[in-house]
Amino acid sequence: IGPLIGASALGCNLVELAPGKRAFPFHNHRANEEMFIILEGCGEVRIGEETFPINVHDIISCPAGGPKTAHQIVNSSEATLRYLALSTRHATDIVEYPDSGRFRVIHAPTSHPSPDDQPMDIWGVRDEDADYWDAG
Repeated sequence: IGPLIGASALGCNLVELAPGKRAFPFHNHRANEEMFIILEGCGEVRIGEETFPINVHDIISCPAGGPKTAHQIVNSSEATLRYLALSTRHATDIVEYPDSGRFRVIHAPTSHPSPDDQPMDIWGVRDEDADYWDAG
């Protein structure tokens, strides 16, 4: 929705989540911040090591940060869960998936990229034993 109305730094999606479904894997962003506004239905949100019930009119803030800010919305009800997902749209972000140990580096230029500023989407697995010289 954001780019359609001229927003360059904010994005917004309307999410309709069927009963029993998860909207996305448990994850955290290192650069982008997200906010969720529950419009209809109920479910739960997992944030860090805790799980909280969510209901109509709840507003959930998910700041950028490490695994303690990781989050996931689940529709644990019998009806559709609808919510707005708002986010900053930084061109570069690192998304971590604590449950699997994977990460994603994304660079998606949002306005007037130069020919040298191409999108990038890299997936990897955290390796605590790797060091600078392992890169070759």
